[in-house]
Amino acid sequence: MAKVSRRKFIIRSILGGTGLLVGAAYLLKKPIRRTLAGVANTAEAPYSGNTSDPEVWFEISADNMVTLYSPKVEMGQGTFTGLAQMAADELEININQIRVEHAPSSLQFDAFATGGSTSISSLWMPLRELAATTREIIKAEAAKKMGVDLASLKVTDGVISSGNKTMTFGEAVAGITEWELSDTPALKDLKAYKYIGKPVSRVDLKDKVLGKPIFGMDAAMPDMLFGAVVRPSAIGAKYLDADTSEAEKMPGVVKVVKEEDFVGVVATSRMAAENAKEAIKANWETDKVWQTKDIEALVKVGKGEPFEIQKEGKAEKILASENGLISSEYTSPLGAHAQIEPNGAVAFVEKDKATVMISTQVVGVTRKEVAKRLGLKEEQVEIKPTYLGGGFGRRLHTPNAIQAAVLSKAVGKPVKCFFNRKEEFQNDTFRPPTHHVLKAKLTQDGKIEALEHNVSSGDVAFGSAIVPHIANAALGADLGAWRGGMIQYSGIPNYRAISWRVKLPFATSWWRSLGLLANTFSIESFMDELAVKADKDPIQFRLDQIGDNTAGKRLKAVIEAARDRVNWNNITLPEGRAVGFACCTDANTPVAQIAEVSILDGEIKVHKVTCVIDVGLAVNPDQIRAQCEGAIIMGMSASMFEKMEVTDGQLSPTIYGPYQMAMMRHAPKEIDVVILENTNAPGAVGEPPLGPIAAAIANATFRLTGKRMRDMPFVLG
Repeated sequence: MAKVSRRKFIIRSILGGTGLLVGAAYLLKKPIRRTLAGVANTAEAPYSGNTSDPEVWFEISADNMVTLYSPKVEMGQGTFTGLAQMAADELEININQIRVEHAPSSLQFDAFATGGSTSISSLWMPLRELAATTREIIKAEAAKKMGVDLASLKVTDGVISSGNKTMTFGEAVAGITEWELSDTPALKDLKAYKYIGKPVSRVDLKDKVLGKPIFGMDAAMPDMLFGAVVRPSAIGAKYLDADTSEAEKMPGVVKVVKEEDFVGVVATSRMAAENAKEAIKANWETDKVWQTKDIEALVKVGKGEPFEIQKEGKAEKILASENGLISSEYTSPLGAHAQIEPNGAVAFVEKDKATVMISTQVVGVTRKEVAKRLGLKEEQVEIKPTYLGGGFGRRLHTPNAIQAAVLSKAVGKPVKCFFNRKEEFQNDTFRPPTHHVLKAKLTQDGKIEALEHNVSSGDVAFGSAIVPHIANAALGADLGAWRGGMIQYSGIPNYRAISWRVKLPFATSWWRSLGLLANTFSIESFMDELAVKADKDPIQFRLDQIGDNTAGKRLKAVIEAARDRVNWNNITLPEGRAVGFACCTDANTPVAQIAEVSILDGEIKVHKVTCVIDVGLAVNPDQIRAQCEGAIIMGMSASMFEKMEVTDGQLSPTIYGPYQMAMMRHAPKEIDVVILENTNAPGAVGEPPLGPIAAAIANATFRLTGKRMRDMPFVLG
C-alpha cells in the first residue's frame, strides 16, 4: 500500500485518447472530421483534473464535519449540493455534516473548467470512488485506535462503531500524519443510497438567504485599494497610448499604470478610480466603423468555407434538383450574456507570489495567464474561485485577473478591479449571430426522403482559452457553433449538416448551450413546416423519422411522454391558445417540450411549458427541475426579446432596460418538468433544456397566426 500525507489522496485518471484522435484527424481530413464531429456531439467530457499527483479533496475537523473541496465552481446550478450528496452517501456521513467549498488552484482544479453541463456527470465515478476510499482508510485507522478487528466496524453518520466502542471520523483522524492508501473498494448499490436520487435542500441556501459575502464582488483583502481600466467602446479598437496627466492629479488617485496593452488607475475608492479613469484620454486605432447590416452581411450561408459535419446517404444529390424541393431560412441575432455580476477580481501581488480572488469558470487557465504575465511560476500563483453571480460561459475566459494583478504589482497592495455595466456589455464575448438554410424533399407517403441543414455562425469554441488551436485544423468546423445543428432523426435515409465559419470583428464565444438554441430553433421549426406540408401530426411526423438505435429510443421516449402528459391528441385549450412542439438531444440528453401560447396585446404570451427530460440518473430531482426551469426562461428571453445592435462602430445597448430581456410578467404560469431515468449514471442537465423552447413557442405561434417565426427575437406583424 502506498503512503500519502494526511488528507491527500490519489485517484486514477479517466482521461481518454483525445490527442491521438486529433492528430489523426489533421492528417485524414474529411471522413475523420465527420467522425470526430459525431464523437464531439455525443461525448460526455470526463473529469480532466490533474490526478498524477496527490490532491486534496476532503478535510475532516475535530467537530466531525467534512469539508469537500470542489474542483467545479458553483454559479447557481446547484453543483455543490449534488456533489455533497454523492460524497455523503459513500462516506457514510449525514448530509448536514458536509461542507462544500471551492478548491483553490493550489489544491486541485479541472483542466476542462466548469461548463458543458458536466459538473455532476464527470465527477459521478471519481468522487464516489474517492469518498469510498476515504471512508475505508479512516476505518482502518479507527480499528487501530480502538483495538478491534477492521471487519467488525460499522459506519453511521460519520460515527464508527464496533460493539460498544465508538469513534467519530474527527477522532479517528486526530494526530495522524500519514495514511495508508487502500485499493478502491466496491461502490454501493444504487438502491442503498440515502441521498442520491432525493430532493436534498441546497447546501448554499443559508448563506445566500443571509446575504453572506460569497460572490466575486464581495471579495476583499486587508488594506485593499481599487482599480479601474480604460476599455474601448469601438469594435476592433487597438490601444495606442493615453494622456493621463489630468487623472494623476485627481483626489484619491494612488497611481496611474501604463502598460503596452492597457492603461489603468489605482485609487483609494472605487468612485475615485472610476472618476480618474474617465479623465484619461486614451487613443485608439480602428480599421472600420461597423454597422449591424455589415455583420448580417458577413453571417450568410454560402460565404466562407463549408465543413460537412454530418453525412448519411445521398442528400446532396437528391436535393440538387428543384423538383419538390422545400427550403426555408432562419436567423438568430447577436446576444449578450447579461449576467448579474460583472467581471472583476481582487489581486495581491507580492515579491514571489500572487493571490487572486475571482469569479471564474477556468481556474487553471486564469492561473497560467497570471503567472505568465507576472513572470512567476504557476505554483507561485493562487487562484481562489468564488461563487459566480451568473456564468453562462461569460467566465470561460477571465483575463481581467491579469489586469488586477498588474495594478496590484504596481502599488504593492491588494487591488479590487471590476467592469462597470457599460464595459461589460461592450466588451462581452458575445453569442454569435447565425443564419440557417434548410432543404428537404418528402416522399409520397409523407416521410422525409432527404434533409440538409446549413448553419453560418461566428466562432464559439475556436479561439477560446480552453480549446487547443490544433482543434481548429482537426475539426475544421467550430463544434460550439454547430452544437445542436446535426440531424437527430436517423430514420431519414439521406441527410447531412454543413457548418460555415465566419470571423467577426469582435469576440464571440461560449454562451449557455452554445449553438444549441439557434440550431434547434431552425431545425425544429423546419420539421414543423414539413409536417404541415405532409399533412401529418407534428409529433407523429417526428416519431416516424427516428431510428431504432439507443439514442433514438430515448428520444422517442421523451417525445411520447410529453405527448401523453398534455393529452396531445385530445387536448382541450382555452379559446385563443395553441400548443407547439419541439425536441432535441444534446450531450446525450434528450428533451421534448410543448409550449402553450396566446397572443396578448400584440405580443406572444407563453402560459405553460411542459418539459420531459431523460437525465440518465437523477442525483437531485429538485436541482434538475430548477435547471430546466432556468434554461426554459433563458431560452424564452433569448428568442423573444434579446438582441445586440451595432451602430456607428459601437455595440449597444450598454445597460439593462434597453437590452430587453424576459421579465417576471413574461414567465409562464406553469413549467411542468417530467424526469425520466434510463441509465445508471447522471447525464447533462444544465444546457439541453434550453434547446427546444424557441421552436416550441414559434410552432405554437404559427398555429395561432399562420405566420412562421423565422427570426429571433420573435416579432409579430
